[in-house]
Amino acid sequence: MTRSESTFLPAGRQAGKPYRALWLMLLLGWVVSYADRTLTGPVVSWMIENEVGFIGEASDPRALGGLVGSLFFTGYMLTQYPGGRLGDRFGHREMIVLSLLWAAVMTLVSGVVVGLIAFVGARVLTGLGEGVFYSNDRTLILNHTPPRRRTLGLGVVISGLSVGLTLGIICTPLLIDWGSSLGMGVESWRMPFLAFAALSVVVALGCWFFFHRHLGGRLRLGPPLLRLIAVSVPLLVAVLTLFVVADQLRWPTWGTAIGSGVLAVVVIGVIVGRLRRTPEASTLLSRDIVIIYFAYIAILWNLWFFSFWSVEIVREATESSLLAAALTAAFNAGAGIIGFPVGGWLADRALRRGVGRKPLLITFTVVYSLLVFAFALSISGDGDPSLLLLGLILFCSGLFFNALQPIAQGITGDLVPEKQRGSAFGLLNLISEIGAVASPVVSGVLRDATGSWAVGTWVAGGIMLASAGMYALVREKRPQLAAT
Repeated sequence: MTRSESTFLPAGRQAGKPYRALWLMLLLGWVVSYADRTLTGPVVSWMIENEVGFIGEASDPRALGGLVGSLFFTGYMLTQYPGGRLGDRFGHREMIVLSLLWAAVMTLVSGVVVGLIAFVGARVLTGLGEGVFYSNDRTLILNHTPPRRRTLGLGVVISGLSVGLTLGIICTPLLIDWGSSLGMGVESWRMPFLAFAALSVVVALGCWFFFHRHLGGRLRLGPPLLRLIAVSVPLLVAVLTLFVVADQLRWPTWGTAIGSGVLAVVVIGVIVGRLRRTPEASTLLSRDIVIIYFAYIAILWNLWFFSFWSVEIVREATESSLLAAALTAAFNAGAGIIGFPVGGWLADRALRRGVGRKPLLITFTVVYSLLVFAFALSISGDGDPSLLLLGLILFCSGLFFNALQPIAQGITGDLVPEKQRGSAFGLLNLISEIGAVASPVVSGVLRDATGSWAVGTWVAGGIMLASAGMYALVREKRPQLAAT
């Protein structure tokens, strides 16, 4: 914990449980952060359906759309660990505010640029900025919440992810229609980017005001901003170079995705190589936490398989409208509003009873995997599944999927000292984002190759089931519980 964050709400300034106000502000940060990144999927689906824009006019639109999503997550992944390290050094509050402001600006840019390469660059930059949010958000919660309520706090706050996903999925088609009614025509896809950028600015300023008044006083954004720019510029150049070279040489989209994965592996290798020469390696690279790093890949794979493609999957399987498909797909995202806090509450309850959180984590992972297999069966073959059936399966699977995430995050945070949590969560998301990078494009390629989304769904469920076995190998470290 940095010195500027060591005091939380001076005596007499606020009664009750002040950490809950922090939960609320960070929850709003998750809402806009995930709305900003989620809207790309419905926009791509609209371009494909209407055969317009640089995606809709491509020869393999789904694979290209998945590649755009994957490149966003390449940028998002590459700043995970640097963001955590910068937070440990300059302050986690500062990195939260910078992430939100950066994402707002680049979401706006995404809505005004012209051309595929410029759009990809804007989305990569959005990912680079949003990538520093996660590790600093998780660390602030753990550092300022009583141990008996920590996992609940992690779950409550990250429920903003589901709200943001739901807003992104449902509101994007509505905002596109609004843009069309304003005479934007084939450029109507730009409207969601403009609207969500404005919302992000409001939340960013709200977080800055809250931190300034209630958590540590004045924020110094200059030094960490310069460091973040220094980290982001070479990463942007590397990702865009890969995309431009692939475009000029006419690489298949899956080939570009492989190149993106290689870039990510190189960055991970450099970071881990440097870390192994430091005293922190004994905790940040311990056996148990490394298992979680890699098991968590399955969570990000499934999160962005359904977040990016669920609207398109439902639309094709039921031959429904884009709006009807979006409303149905939103059941999966919306389930997190219940699943995240309930998972955190159950985990804290298990700790107080002396049981531990690992059995819950394994059970929820297995149940979720079985529900994904049920979804795959529903969209297989020549049948015509109903929107109600798909919505029910998506909602039930979403409950378990979202409930297990704060449990895994709570176990991760307790495996390292408090001062290393930013770095630990940065490494967790750096490595696990391999799943987010690969999932959209691999799933899109599988759909174009087989003519069905069922294969990609079976793959997602299988990867998740394998992670349950990995969690069984983790030796959980339980925190000391104090009365609240």
